[in-house]
Amino acid sequence: MQIQGFHDLKFEAVRDAFAALFNDPQERGAALCIQVGGETVIDVWGGTADKDREQAWHTDTIANLFSCTKTFTAVTALQLVEEGKLALDVPVVRYWPEFAAAGKESITLRHLLSHRAGLPALREPMPPQALYEWQTMVDALAAEAPWWTPGDGHGYAAITYGWLLGELIRRADGRSPGQSIMARTALPLGLDFHIGLADDEFYRVAHIARSKGTVGDASAQRLLKAMMNEPTSMSTRAFTNPPSIMTSTNKPEWRRMEQPAANGHGNARSLAGFYNGLLDGQLLESEMLAELTREHSVGEDKTLRTQTRFGLGCMLDQPEVANATFGLGAKAFGHPGAGGSIGFADPERDVAFGFVTNTLGPYVLMDPRAQKLVRALATCL
Repeated sequence: MQIQGFHDLKFEAVRDAFAALFNDPQERGAALCIQVGGETVIDVWGGTADKDREQAWHTDTIANLFSCTKTFTAVTALQLVEEGKLALDVPVVRYWPEFAAAGKESITLRHLLSHRAGLPALREPMPPQALYEWQTMVDALAAEAPWWTPGDGHGYAAITYGWLLGELIRRADGRSPGQSIMARTALPLGLDFHIGLADDEFYRVAHIARSKGTVGDASAQRLLKAMMNEPTSMSTRAFTNPPSIMTSTNKPEWRRMEQPAANGHGNARSLAGFYNGLLDGQLLESEMLAELTREHSVGEDKTLRTQTRFGLGCMLDQPEVANATFGLGAKAFGHPGAGGSIGFADPERDVAFGFVTNTLGPYVLMDPRAQKLVRALATCL
């Protein structure tokens, strides 16, 4: 397998670990970018990007980053807090009056950002097409009753996060959520990152496919079992209502829509660049960065049924939990995306890390491929 791109010779071990991923015949394409102290020390890619494994992954290939998108969304909301257009501890109903229905009058932006609002799923089955209808989805969430007392515990809002926060951003900023997030994060940093992809960019999007025959870790198996056996449970509904959530990744309408929980498109460079922008103070003031990365939720996740730990829209490291550590430092923060892509920062070592793959693994939190790359990185620092 030919690996393209650049690496500082000090980080040869990381490049070798990246090349070794392709020893697995199922591995399609991937890219890795790491910045240390603001300097790019590795920017490599390899494999194939298309459905038929005929087109090489190029320097400008981008992929659906799934939940890696969430932290871009959170940072945008926190910028609006800094500007006084939103507030962390003011009820959401001040900005979105319809949201008060069904006992939600006390839910705050802080609750939404830290997955404590009790709204990871909709009970009423939605038609597949609703996924692409912004107003349909935000109206349904405004009418929904919380699944637990808001603020009392947490449960990951896998996709509803995008509509809940996106609607607040839209109301506070006056632009569509994707436009607002891109203008506030990608544009100032020059990142190749998109929420709501233009049709003329489709040619460079990697086709996403699942790897076969791997069952994942215990928490992945537990969640899969719940989804097979408990069709009306909150965990199942969070990922399957609307039913099109799990099957839309490669569709044009998915790429075009602006769903800021899950359909950001970008590359490893854009993830590393984003986290470096947080570390060097270009995106948030230091007080707000401290809020973003401060522990807000920890323990058994009501949706994912495994232990998670969140700040405000980012996942925080759990060094003692094998499937929940980025693998570098205890103060690391970032976000994995479904199937293996991941972006994170380690402030103690001034590292910003981005890994993107189009081969979906079956893991719920951290993907072992990314963790292997981080272990190699640790030996080089």
